[in-house]
Amino acid sequence: MNRIVFLPGLATDGELFAAQIAALPWGWQAEVSDAHTRHTRIEAMAEAVLREHDGPLVLCGASMGGMIAMEAARQAPQRLRGLALLGTTVRPETPEMQALREAAIEQFQAGRVREVLDSNVAFAFHPEHAADAALIERYVALVMRAGAAQLVRQNRAVIARPDARLHLPALRCPTLVLCGEADQLTPPECAREIAALVPGAESVMVAGAGHMLTLEQPERVGQLLVDWLRSLNPGRDH
Repeated sequence: MNRIVFLPGLATDGELFAAQIAALPWGWQAEVSDAHTRHTRIEAMAEAVLREHDGPLVLCGASMGGMIAMEAARQAPQRLRGLALLGTTVRPETPEMQALREAAIEQFQAGRVREVLDSNVAFAFHPEHAADAALIERYVALVMRAGAAQLVRQNRAVIARPDARLHLPALRCPTLVLCGEADQLTPPECAREIAALVPGAESVMVAGAGHMLTLEQPERVGQLLVDWLRSLNPGRDH
């Protein structure tokens, strides 16, 4: 049995990948890490993933989960069978984004989680989905379930994330890079940069999606992931 470990993004959980997990091909077993809920730094989160999931690993990380996956690849490149990076970036935090996050952290600490989400949630979606009330509410409920304390800790972890540009050129495992065509938080140039850094990486822009591509285009993202996983075991999946 092959295993793939899913690494959720900031303030999310396994629901973020529900459709993709359901679409996994025969012979693949999904595990979902919650290391991002128990540690305060990306480096420690990655270390926990490596410690808690033994053997050769295929990692699939979205947004902050992608940052954790790339750090795991730095810490133990010999453990990686494959790396799928969805809507993420290799770059360290910019001063502008840090200022925005610090302002949001103040609001979270003051108990204004819902207000912050309501005013910013549209930026996470493709313009076609920004008015989809059911989809937006599903995402908001997902983040609200994490709560203010997790939002504060995980935003601070993202602010202090390492610069993955320094080690990705040495990565030799198969790598899939997906990005929503209208991603405003980690825009397409971020995906192109990752693909340029990792030798042999496959990069796909997902039409009709923004940052939350696994929720916005669940079937398309699932099929891309399935095709890639099958390429890791040619002739063995059915």
